[in-house]
Amino acid sequence: MLKKEIPVIWLQGAGCTGCSISVLNAVSPKIKNLLLDETVPGKRLSLRFHATIMAGQGEPVIEVLSDTQKQQKGKYVLVVEGAVPTAKKGIYASVGKKGKKHLTILDTVVELGKDALLTIALGTCAAYGGIPAAHPNPTKCKGVKDVFIENKVNTPVINIPGCSAHPDWFIGTIAAILLERTLELDDVLRPKLFFGKLVHENCPRRADFDKGKFAKSPGEEGCLYLVGCKGHYTYADCPLRQWNSGLNWCVKAGSPCMGCVEPGFPDSTSPLYEKIKPEDIEKCISTNTRP
Repeated sequence: MLKKEIPVIWLQGAGCTGCSISVLNAVSPKIKNLLLDETVPGKRLSLRFHATIMAGQGEPVIEVLSDTQKQQKGKYVLVVEGAVPTAKKGIYASVGKKGKKHLTILDTVVELGKDALLTIALGTCAAYGGIPAAHPNPTKCKGVKDVFIENKVNTPVINIPGCSAHPDWFIGTIAAILLERTLELDDVLRPKLFFGKLVHENCPRRADFDKGKFAKSPGEEGCLYLVGCKGHYTYADCPLRQWNSGLNWCVKAGSPCMGCVEPGFPDSTSPLYEKIKPEDIEKCISTNTRP
């Protein structure tokens, strides 16, 4: 017998919808099981709003947002994908219109965030600003936590960065929520379960690094440090989990790690294909620190 249904509102700001696509390609459980079945005994999700995949449109679906906020106050999970533009009161991204008023992502994230059980910032754009917040950032894009701090929203935030985020990272976090288990977060609000160790620690090319065998261009054998690998200061389990059902990942494909899960990406990890220096690593680490 179903005991508990957790409503989910999924908002999309400045981004490419890549994280939605990633999660829709989840393997175990598949997305249909996540949305339709009891993910854990007696509990399941109820996706109330997702602009990309929902069938509804117009003001009726906008009403779903306000109805969920009123009827499920303190009980729903807010998922935010994409950065939040804040310039000119957020006019550069909107959820839709209510009457003659545009509902900006900025206002909607703040308003719904106040009454959410917790908020998941999915993808680096939502977590830290990501590519939309890269220099010169004319729309003043920011991550969800920074927006919450500025607007005095105290709802807990879990960051699941990545460009895009791995579906397992999202589903594992949701499972922990449904099981009512506490996720230990690092200092930039990432679950240590997935972001607890450096890519460099588990990289299959670590032995090449220790032996001093370095590739001189992407695609060559050897450690990719000289061609810009950021695995020395990037925390993620990509080497162990891999992507596409465990088929491949960046370094296995011959590309250096881009550091896409780190708060400074892409500015602090650029140039992407140039060797990083020890002082650059320290600079990136200090840049990535968030309150």
